[in-house]
Amino acid sequence: QVQLVESGGGLVQAGGSLRLSCAASGHTFSDYVMGWFRQAPGKEREFVAAISWGRGDIYFADSVKGRFTISRDNAKNTVYLQMNSLKPEDTAVYYCAIQRDPRISARRNDYEYWGQGTQVTVSS
Repeated sequence: QVQLVESGGGLVQAGGSLRLSCAASGHTFSDYVMGWFRQAPGKEREFVAAISWGRGDIYFADSVKGRFTISRDNAKNTVYLQMNSLKPEDTAVYYCAIQRDPRISARRNDYEYWGQGTQVTVSS
């Protein structure tokens, strides 16, 4: 059973930083994509960033380019989302997800496995 466990969320002031982690277990996929999405109250879940496990290709939403970075630790089956220069509009529940197709997609429906989410709140 595939499990994704996010951690690292919290409350931070605008301009601050947080690092989210997502540890994956229970799968034997050799090449896949791990992505981050977020959902603010009353809004649709939106794509944030993704990384392909085999090639290391990376893709970001325009709203976070230049502020967020994504990385992976193959040995730990963990993906990280480093969030810098945070803004109040970054406030949301952040979810990590796995897409088995190794070609990065920003479409929510292309991701098959999801974590429970971690809350990020940015105060002004």
